[in-house]
Formats: sequence, C-alpha cells, structure tokens
Amino acid sequence: MRSSFVFCALLFCVVGCRRNSFPDVPDGYREFAYVSNGGSNTVSVLDLVYVRQDRTLAVGSGPTSVTANPVRNEVYVANSQSGSVSVIDAEANRVVAAILVHRLPSSLAIDHSGHRAYVANTGSNSVSVLDLDRRREIAAAGTGELPGVVRISPDGRSLVVTNRGSGSVSIFEVSPYDPALKTEIAPRLRAAFPGCPGASDAAILPDSSKVFVACSAGHQVMAVSLAAAAGSWSARQNPSLMTDHLLTLLDVGKAPVHLAMKPDGGEIFVSNFDSDSITEISTWTNEVGGAYPIGNKPVGGIVSKDNGRLWIANSGADSLAMYSIDDGRLTWSVRAGSGPVALAFSEDEHLLLAADAHSGDIAVVRTESSQGRPALFTILPAGVSPNAIAVKAIERQP
Repeated sequence: MRSSFVFCALLFCVVGCRRNSFPDVPDGYREFAYVSNGGSNTVSVLDLVYVRQDRTLAVGSGPTSVTANPVRNEVYVANSQSGSVSVIDAEANRVVAAILVHRLPSSLAIDHSGHRAYVANTGSNSVSVLDLDRRREIAAAGTGELPGVVRISPDGRSLVVTNRGSGSVSIFEVSPYDPALKTEIAPRLRAAFPGCPGASDAAILPDSSKVFVACSAGHQVMAVSLAAAAGSWSARQNPSLMTDHLLTLLDVGKAPVHLAMKPDGGEIFVSNFDSDSITEISTWTNEVGGAYPIGNKPVGGIVSKDNGRLWIANSGADSLAMYSIDDGRLTWSVRAGSGPVALAFSEDEHLLLAADAHSGDIAVVRTESSQGRPALFTILPAGVSPNAIAVKAIERQP
C-alpha cells in the first residue's frame, strides 16, 4: 500500500508539473482539436488544455477534411463516401446533424460571417452552398473536372475552386451573407483559367486581391488577380482590376502540393513534394524569392502568427522541420509519428499538432520547451489514416 501511495504521489507530481508548465488559461476555457480519420469514419476529439484524448465521434464514411466555424461553436466534416457534411456541436462535442451534398465532397470553406459554407464535390464536378443556420444545401454550381479545394475570399465576394482533373481554376461571384435576403442567389461563374496541371491547393491574400494556386502535376504556381468590387477605390483607380486576370505562372519545385501563407499575406511558401524543398514567393511582386532544401517529401506547412517561423511536415522523413523566415534557414527538426500530413497550432501556438497518416496518431510538439527550443511533448492516439485537423477554442462567460 505504501509503495502504491508513493507511486501515485509521484505520478500526481509529474502530471501537475506538466500542467503547471503550460500557459495559464481563464476559468471555463476549453480548447479542442478535431481530427478527421479517413480510414475509420470517425473524428478524434483531443483536449488541448489537458493534452489528452477526449472522445471519438462517428461521422460519415470517408471523412476527408474538417473545418471550424469562426463565429459559432460548430465544426464541420466533409464525408467523401457518404456525400454529406457532419455538423459537430463543439460545446457538447457530439454530432448533431448531417447535411447532404453531392458525390465525393473533398473540402469545405466557411465565410467570415459563419452563416455560409462552400463544399467542393469531386465526384459531381460541382460546388455546394450550405446555409449553416438551416443546415441544408441552398445552391450549387458546376465547376471543372474533379474539383478538390475550395476557398472563399476574406471579403466574401470571390469563391475559388481548383479543378485537379481539368488542370484549371474556377472563380465564382458569390453574394455575401445578408439576413434580409429572401431568395438565395447561386454562385455565378466569373472566370476560368486553364493551364495549371493537377491544380490543388490555393491561397487567397488577406485583402482579397489575388489567389495563388499550386499546379501539383507540374512545377509551377499560378497567380491570378481577383476582380475588385464595382465602385471600389481600386476599381476607380484602375478599371482593369474589375476583371479577373492571369498574372503569371511561377516556376517552383517538382510537384508543389501545398501553399503556406504568412498571416500578413506578404509571402507564400510552397511545399515541393518531389524536390524535397520549399519555394518562397513574394505576393507583392509575384516573384520567386528562392528555393531551400527542407526534408524528405514535404506535404504541407503552417506559419506562426508573428510571421517569423514556418513549420513543414516532411512525410518521407517522419519529421517536422522549423524554418526561420527572418534568417532564411532551417533551424530545427523534430521527430513525429509515421507519415505526418497535416499541421495545426493550438490557439496560442504553444502546441503544434501533426496528423500522422501511417501510424494513426497525433504528434504534439511544444513550440517552446524549457530548453528554449521545440520538443516532442507526447503522441496521442487517433483513428485510421488521420488527414486533417481543426482547432476550436471556447471561453464560457460567467
């Protein structure tokens, strides 16, 4: 009994020290990571305050992406094999609805109002518009072949869809959410740009003026100017900005698969899967700034809020690399699980999460350890083939 008591006391001390070494959070604060597990038809819910697994939720078949609502406490999962979107109540951490869309939904974007969502349906060459208040599809529009990624501009006017099958980009005019609007207006195709083989990831600048698209079956990134709103200052100063137009095609590495944009929008970092490198692009001048070796088979990246650090998931090396943007060099590498594919920060960025597709778990990295450098903190279980992560923080009012 005495031995058991001593062991429990030591365990309490260790756990307490770990918790106390984390940043303080207000009373009632909750934060969770939601991980879509494509091979087990589930979402793993991880408690990021206590860094532990909270629960596992059954969703539709073949979940491919997960997205948190910026306004309300909800999280959405695109289920590719079920042709549906699961709605998770983040307060109760339970599935509360399923919204039917079309064949093979692959990605989902939510506008800044939190009332509208847009879903790329790969199997039906279409994009769905969802009313999140009524939890139903309200409109749909045709795209190119095999749409994969959908992005909504920050101003809520431009909807960008990348079409992997046709190697093109579709740009739609959408109506920003208006609660007084009695009839819904379907997205209107404004422009389409071919010449981007294997079009995959896309990044829209914070001012909604440009979109950059990775041409993953080649070695280029397409830059497109997005049409300014009629009557805006930009349109009055330069009438040519009232239409969408191709700016340039930038040569990067082989198989660019992901674009990580700095929060200030000044630069984009391209993960070149077959070149084991990243390419830096200046979004102001639309020029390549340089290419740098980063690791084996990079598949994605994420930039810190201070615009200073870029983290890259090297799926072929089972590691995460930290690149100093200010210094222009690789500064640290941390082991993860097997085949890291998706990254996400905790709300205050003291934790970095990596979904390990091959080992079915989540590597949790402390971005600043007691030694002043990143370190692997723990590995939490997930389901089969985790492929995306969304983080949602909730602060309950007293």
